Amino acid sequence: MNTAPQGAMTRLTASDGHEFDCWMEPARGDRKGGVVILQEIFGVTDQLKGVAARFAEKGYDAAIPALFDRQAPGTVLAFDNGAPGRDMMLAADLDATMADVDAAAQALAAKGGKVGVVGFCWGGGLALRAAQKLDVAAAVAFYGTRLPQYLDCPLKAPLQGHYGTQDGHVPPEMLQQAIDYLPDFEVHTYEAGHAFANDARPADFVPDATALAFERTDAFFAQHLA
Repeated sequence: MNTAPQGAMTRLTASDGHEFDCWMEPARGDRKGGVVILQEIFGVTDQLKGVAARFAEKGYDAAIPALFDRQAPGTVLAFDNGAPGRDMMLAADLDATMADVDAAAQALAAKGGKVGVVGFCWGGGLALRAAQKLDVAAAVAFYGTRLPQYLDCPLKAPLQGHYGTQDGHVPPEMLQQAIDYLPDFEVHTYEAGHAFANDARPADFVPDATALAFERTDAFFAQHLA
């Protein structure tokens, strides 16, 4: 993402009293609503702040809740050091994590307008969960992982997904299981692997797929957050 972040870290409080960091990126120009951005297993990275700046350029206030703060506050990992993040992801309590996502969504909703959620990897699965459980207008999952654990209730909000056909974390049969369970799940696939939209990971980044996926995401949010 080429847009420079202009935001700052703030503190939010979840419904259970947990306080955590959240990067807040202000909308540029005419404000259209809000977008909560959910992290991979690396924390609130500079790359994600760039994603937030991109959505800000589209007119959305963006929030990136620090979902590792319940376990190790301030954790940001290098992209070649995923093991600690994977361990924290596996140890995270889903309901508690979703309370943090909800707090970020409510902080944006308080500014007015509708709120969407977009997540990547771990955060992509959590975006799916947000579409099932939270009061959001739409959600987008970029190569969302751990799909089977979310197949226990229907969608409340429109959901769009972007997946690589060579994604070893989400094999085709896992993705198909989610599509079968959630028939309104709008899924797009790309000739790519996992993390294809992360421009800070050159070995994984697929520019053409990324551009098309974000074009579809922009249209989806324009439709549902208007």
